[in-house]
Amino acid sequence: MELAKVTTRGQITIPKEIRKKLNLKEGDKVVFIEENGKIIIENSAVFALRQIQNEFKGEAEKAGLKSEQDIVDLVKKIRKEMCEEQHANNG
Repeated sequence: MELAKVTTRGQITIPKEIRKKLNLKEGDKVVFIEENGKIIIENSAVFALRQIQNEFKGEAEKAGLKSEQDIVDLVKKIRKEMCEEQHANNG
């Protein structure tokens, strides 16, 4: 357990061990989440990534992507289409 003191301006210094666990660097932002009457502090970048992952959950299956090779093939197809489009616009 770590302890931090709140200043008169409502500021705290996040203890070093907590910063390490949250992978926080100078300038990073944190998010405060209320869950079941408790407040959770998280690295905002990690929180945002998890939110995005949750939003995309199931989309691969809907798109017919069942394996890593399916994804590689899709990326190749998109790159080819972009290259062909670029040549058409330049030619």
